[in-house]
Amino acid sequence: MNDWTRVCNLDEIPFLGARRVSRTQGLDVAVFRNDQDEVFALLDRCPHKGGPLSQGIVFGSSVACPLHNWTIGLCTGQAAAPDEGCTPKFSVKVEAGQVYLLSAELASHATEQTRPVAGPARRTVCS
Repeated sequence: MNDWTRVCNLDEIPFLGARRVSRTQGLDVAVFRNDQDEVFALLDRCPHKGGPLSQGIVFGSSVACPLHNWTIGLCTGQAAAPDEGCTPKFSVKVEAGQVYLLSAELASHATEQTRPVAGPARRTVCS
């Protein structure tokens, strides 16, 4: 049996944009809406340097990462060539203007991934 979690109304996702869905464990999920009102869901982390895909620009069935402009396919999470890498995708459905994500995936899918920490190299303490 597939249990679905309602995350928002379709009109709460910006046209050609995204909405973040927080989870109790793991990084947020980015839920995207394109110009055809199709909805997609990916882990909110670019496979390149961990940029927040939810802040990227949606075009067609892709999103451009806001950090380095990598193109990520919304259907697959796969980076477009010549770039390589993939971000986890999540099952999504829309019924009667309501957006749902698969509950089991929200609870367990890609929970081990973290966002890179920016800043200077780790400091060592000298004695």
